[in-house]
Amino acid sequence: MPALQASQAKLIPLDSEHNAIFQCLPGGYTCGHQPVGITGIMLTASGGPFRDRDINSLEAVTAAEAVRHPNWEMGPKISVDSASMMNKGLEMIEAAWLFALPEEQIRVVLHPQSIVHSMVEYVDGSVLAQMGQPDMRTPIAQALGWPERIESGVEPLNLEMLGQLEFRPVDTARYPCIRLAREALQASGVAPAVLNAANEIAVEAFLKQRIGYMQIPQVIQNCLEALPGSEFAQASSDELSAVLAVDSWTRTLAESHINA
Repeated sequence: MPALQASQAKLIPLDSEHNAIFQCLPGGYTCGHQPVGITGIMLTASGGPFRDRDINSLEAVTAAEAVRHPNWEMGPKISVDSASMMNKGLEMIEAAWLFALPEEQIRVVLHPQSIVHSMVEYVDGSVLAQMGQPDMRTPIAQALGWPERIESGVEPLNLEMLGQLEFRPVDTARYPCIRLAREALQASGVAPAVLNAANEIAVEAFLKQRIGYMQIPQVIQNCLEALPGSEFAQASSDELSAVLAVDSWTRTLAESHINA
């Protein structure tokens, strides 16, 4: 973000949630600056394939079940992240940097239909939402055409046929990765890098049937808890060498917990 500001370049988010937020912010907004007149943002999440599953049965989740997303077709790793909602945790961290917002102004809400892609809350009580089909061609077209609009090839949204939109709070007992991501964002420094690296190792181990589904957040938590007592406790995320070093340290530590 400092490099962006120094270059005076324009950053247009492509991730569907962040692109939705960008579209709902005041005209002329520039990424990297805290927007004026807003009280917060809401990232929407489908909740993945286990949104309605008995929480006591999550220990028995298989890799085949975890990659079967109800709304999107994605690769195995991202599909598992969507099931655990670690993807949404990483998007919270992304949003904090893109929009210069504190952690407490970033919320996550379950939205099974994946029609509202994210929302912005304003001080006057207004909530602006960007809606559309769950199709990545829309944010890509918006970014390519910005500040104008171009055709994306996406079918128009038919609200009459859709009928209703549903929103629910996030249960962190079902989705502990959301809590862990929020803790990493609060801790700042290289904690988000630890979160990311530990998750990558844990998800890979789950896909290879080396650990269970609910062990993924446990591996991540173990690594985050080890950070304050490590040589990286005061490391700065501004230094690439520090980020790479803590990434390597985390992957080794995560493997040790998996093999224990």
